[in-house]
Amino acid sequence: MKKIDRRSFLAVCGAVAAAGVLTACGGSSSSSTAASSSTASSASSAAASSEAALSGTVSTGGSTSMNSVIEALSEGFAEVAPDVTVSYDPTGSGAGITGAVEQTLDIGLASRALHDDETGVTATTVALDGIAMVVNNENPVSDLSIEQLAQIFTKEITNWADVGGEDGEIVVIGREAGSGTRDGFESIVGVEDACVYDQELTATGAVISAVASNKLAIGYASLSAVGDTVKTLTVEGVECSEATVLDGTYKVQRPFNFITNDSVELSAAAQAFIDFAVSEDAAELIRLAGAVPLVDAE
Repeated sequence: MKKIDRRSFLAVCGAVAAAGVLTACGGSSSSSTAASSSTASSASSAAASSEAALSGTVSTGGSTSMNSVIEALSEGFAEVAPDVTVSYDPTGSGAGITGAVEQTLDIGLASRALHDDETGVTATTVALDGIAMVVNNENPVSDLSIEQLAQIFTKEITNWADVGGEDGEIVVIGREAGSGTRDGFESIVGVEDACVYDQELTATGAVISAVASNKLAIGYASLSAVGDTVKTLTVEGVECSEATVLDGTYKVQRPFNFITNDSVELSAAAQAFIDFAVSEDAAELIRLAGAVPLVDAE
């Protein structure tokens, strides 16, 4: 399917406007009039065709970490396709993938790569995201290694004093099983199925709030969701930022994926939304949402 983005949409509108001006002004040559009429007819048909293709509802759901990104993309897409409604149900990455597999969603959202046993679906990466390690603002610790993170989250290290902090038992906070953020963190750090959590929470915002309210807590959260209510640690001396995620120097990172079912053809609206999400037009929207676009905005 032909990609629909802001530039092509505006180009069609511009062609219609230009054709209208030519028709209004007229001309001494009948060929000019005919050309104007032809241009207007062609442009109007293209506009009508695009409008007809881009209507209906696109159902998305899954990763809560992708909340800011999907909202930004939906708002940007509404400027291009005002007759399309993009819905979003924040149910977690696992549920997003299941929704794509079972065809209850047009597009599942997963903040992790597909597992080997998750077949029959395709992942389209629309952005990258750093998984920020967060502690309470009063915590003096500023940097941890991958090894220290592994030891903390498996309870081999249980006191902040052992990693340069003040005396106090570390409170480990993470996401629930099936979370893309949890899956990404545990696989990168090498602690799959070995973490010992004091709290397992069902949303990125809940993790941030819990860490913000507990001086001894540590957790992980999407870079796109982190604000000044918590302190972000560097990992092996590298900060979690757009630049370090894109160049790969920040190690704790994962993809933001759109998951689609291989056995069914997407609606025109759903395909256009995916095309928009991976286009240059969407890059700045993704960046402003706190994630890392794969292409540069013009």
